[in-house]
Amino acid sequence: MDLMGSVLSRTPLERLAFNNVVLRTLPVDSSREPGSRTVKGACFSRVTPQSLDNPKFVAVSEPALSLLGLSAEDVLRDSHGAEYLSGSKLMPGSEPAAHCYCGHQFGQFAGQLGDGAVCYLGEVESRGQNHDNPCGRWEIQVKGAGLTPYSRQSDGRKVLRSSIREFLCSEAMFALGVPTTRAGSLVTSDTYVMRDVFYSGNPQPERCSVVLRIAPTFIRFGSFEIFHPVDDFTNRQGPSVGRHDIRAQLLDYVIETFYPNIQKSHSDRKERNAAFFKEVSMRTAKLVALWQSVGFCHGVLNTDNMSILGLTIDYGPFGFMDRFDPEFACNASDKRKRYTYEAQPYVCRWNLVRLAEALGKELQGSQAGAILDDYMPMYERFYMANMRKKLGLLQREEPEDQELVEDLLGTMYNTGADFTNTFRLLSQVPWPMEGEAEEATVERVVGLLLEQGAPMEELKVANHPTMEPR
Repeated sequence: MDLMGSVLSRTPLERLAFNNVVLRTLPVDSSREPGSRTVKGACFSRVTPQSLDNPKFVAVSEPALSLLGLSAEDVLRDSHGAEYLSGSKLMPGSEPAAHCYCGHQFGQFAGQLGDGAVCYLGEVESRGQNHDNPCGRWEIQVKGAGLTPYSRQSDGRKVLRSSIREFLCSEAMFALGVPTTRAGSLVTSDTYVMRDVFYSGNPQPERCSVVLRIAPTFIRFGSFEIFHPVDDFTNRQGPSVGRHDIRAQLLDYVIETFYPNIQKSHSDRKERNAAFFKEVSMRTAKLVALWQSVGFCHGVLNTDNMSILGLTIDYGPFGFMDRFDPEFACNASDKRKRYTYEAQPYVCRWNLVRLAEALGKELQGSQAGAILDDYMPMYERFYMANMRKKLGLLQREEPEDQELVEDLLGTMYNTGADFTNTFRLLSQVPWPMEGEAEEATVERVVGLLLEQGAPMEELKVANHPTMEPR
């Protein structure tokens, strides 16, 4: 068969145009040494994803797959589709790798972390222009594809429960207009791992499952923390401490590839870097303002879970509020409630401070300080703009708008009202007909709104102070 015939006989998945620029631009650790290890002087490590027994599709997202020029039919009709999109079989042009990064977890520097269960498959050239992705390539990765040098104590696998949550929430957040990584497919298998769901000492076998994740890049704040010096508190350090040359490479790659307008408009390196940090701060403020306006709580806002593009990434113990409670915490491991709903804007600013520190001499301290000073006012502007939209306050901005929002949320808290349902019901209040009293239109919805209040017993439990036994 000639070359043309060979190409035409390939399936759409086998014809994906891979162009793995990041692996040609940033240092890659080529060692295939098995087991967890410290990876020095590299941003990525070559890995081999572990195959699954009898992989099969649970779900696919046509809108997400379309970013790669694929349809649901292209994927589902491919006899090797579930193998390709779980990492069990490699597509032509794919170069599996795992990303090295560090992070501050629950406020403390944790040292090297990295992709412990995620495998980068490559970057797929997109068809057509996409303003949300100026580089023209989509990074695809599989989550749950087995061991990497960064797996530490884990087995590199994910189970069906958590995979379904990530798949559904990724696509739901996109539909809500919240910047997010995408989920193209969900594959499960006949490979099993043991998991203790309730931490009761009674682990049960669960199916290994894999989510195909899609984004322009999964580089994060923690990617710049691999150069972190010895931490005074934890005594840990980044694996590439002192490698300012790699930090400069990484920063140049991110700005040139994903912030081309900033690259083009600044000839001075320090000014360019300040403009980049300002843009990341703005995107972060905009992102968390959207989270707050839909009642979303991330749950694990460590620096390694903060996207350098201002996307929602790494859906773990996330949650959407039911009963409105500013102190809502969705992560059972967050005993000190560091990552509550109301804390999210402040934690994101704290993480931006860590990013500024990680950039070191690439960013002037005075410029970083001025940008950080503007973060909270910027967040407040984005948040109020979102809440005005939710309440239909579209004609003009009034000084009383903020007081109105605060009073509404205060009432919702005091009555235990459901966050999402309250706004859904408010949207049912019709505009008064000519000659109709406003009270009559509101009356139709008041009863339904009152039903959103939590029972008194539930409110008593929620507001009862708890004390740890000593």
